[in-house]
Amino acid sequence: MKVKLDDLAQVIQKELEQYQKLTNEQIKVTVKEVGQETKARMQSTAPKRSGRYRNSWVVTTTKENRNSMNVVVHSRNQYQLTHLLEFGHAKRNGGRTTAIPHIAQAEQEAVTSFENKVKEILENG
Repeated sequence: MKVKLDDLAQVIQKELEQYQKLTNEQIKVTVKEVGQETKARMQSTAPKRSGRYRNSWVVTTTKENRNSMNVVVHSRNQYQLTHLLEFGHAKRNGGRTTAIPHIAQAEQEAVTSFENKVKEILENG
């Protein structure tokens, strides 16, 4: 492809915009994938007594525009229990319950997974 020197800036700008659009789409797909993986991880590691808490985890897209996307993995209707189960709590007659850490581990795995997948996308272009 031959480009005149006067048109070089426009051609580079066009290629960069095309690259940005492609990588944004791939990263949005990755955000959704990591969100679903985290939800599955939360459901598998969450404490199970009746199963309602374990099954309450959902992925919600909170913001999406042309350049970014935010998803949140949260407990739909058992959100009051998340902190109590993660860190333990005081009992009515004294003492404390045992903490069942399951959110922090899933969060760290999600961050690592997302970073690795984005690096792979950017390296393979």
